[in-house]
Amino acid sequence: MHNPERESPTTAILRVLRVSLHVGFAVLLVVAVIRLVTNGGATQLALVAGLGMSAALAAVYLAGTVLEKRHSSSPDAFDPTPYARWWLAAVMVLWLLLLLVSSDFAWVAFPLFFLQLHLLPRSAALAAILASTVLLVGALWFHGRETADGGLQLAMVLGPLFGAAFAVVTGMAYRALFLEAENQRLVAEDLRRTRAELARTQHDAGMVAERERLAREIHDTLAQGFSSIVLMGRSAEKALVDGDMDTARERLKTVQDTASGNLAEARSFVKGLRSPDLAEDGLVSTLRRLCEKTETEAAARGTALRCRFELVGTPVELPNTYQTTLLRAAQASLANVWAHAHARAAVVTLSFPGTEVTMDVFDDGIGFEPPTAGAAARGDGTGVGLSGLRERLAALEGSLDIESAPGEGTVVAIRLPLPAEDPA
Repeated sequence: MHNPERESPTTAILRVLRVSLHVGFAVLLVVAVIRLVTNGGATQLALVAGLGMSAALAAVYLAGTVLEKRHSSSPDAFDPTPYARWWLAAVMVLWLLLLLVSSDFAWVAFPLFFLQLHLLPRSAALAAILASTVLLVGALWFHGRETADGGLQLAMVLGPLFGAAFAVVTGMAYRALFLEAENQRLVAEDLRRTRAELARTQHDAGMVAERERLAREIHDTLAQGFSSIVLMGRSAEKALVDGDMDTARERLKTVQDTASGNLAEARSFVKGLRSPDLAEDGLVSTLRRLCEKTETEAAARGTALRCRFELVGTPVELPNTYQTTLLRAAQASLANVWAHAHARAAVVTLSFPGTEVTMDVFDDGIGFEPPTAGAAARGDGTGVGLSGLRERLAALEGSLDIESAPGEGTVVAIRLPLPAEDPA
């Protein structure tokens, strides 16, 4: 259905001109038919032929306009464009035949001039209009021979010439508006296509970013928690076999606490909230408890790892993203310590030296070659800790430095610039 609220001014003008053209054609054709019927001088044969060809002309004209309208409203409908010139030829032939019947059909030529300008190339359209004008003048002269004046009158020439000239000027203006409307339509379609592609790109980018966020959260929370649960479960099973009920109960209690913590973490990062530990106790207390938990998990593996937390300077209130990033960094670093470093001691140091917050995680383990830290993730889903940590820090304009060498331990150094205070 036509919606004028969404129609551009150029399109509205074209629509009015198009409707006026069709209405003008219909009115002129009806007037000519009425004059043919009411003119007593027409023979029976001319009357029948005129009525029949008028009906044919009206049917052909109507069919072409209806098909063109349907296609413009619904591009999936039949496209009459390849047959437009054949349709114009049929209309012109029927009009010329009607001219032989009566001169009253001469004025139908003016709407047809617009059709020629619209459907034909400019040079061909001008030639067709000139030929139609000559035929029109000839028809007027032919039918005027029997009048009192007889012969070719000046009005018979000037009328069609002025009409043709007016039609050419108006038709060219219509054609310019039509081309402008087509350009606007193409630009609008390109804009809609670009917007759709941009929306798809943004959607895909959002999906990738969300997958990366979930991968980091799962690695730094759930994966480590499940690993701890498996480790504590095995330790509890060994304690039961050895008859050490106190140790078994202690390990099972750790399994319960870790499972509850994992469940709370899963709910929090799905909702995009801060870690439940941070919400309850704050960063300092959470890091201190993390060190204690690391000692417990190392003991379950049979490793005598001492892990302590140190605070340097006066803590300042940090945004949730900063606290979460530092906590995940400590979790990932300590998980690597008890899982891979074979260390006897680890120290987590949180410092507030003025315009930044720093955190160093030191261990005296076997060390490694730092260039391998940026290697790609392994096929089993591990090996993403350091790369995920770098991404977290990069989002906050922070930095990650790793100092290590085989047999010389490791230091993971994290720097985060403190956010500027709000003047308000």
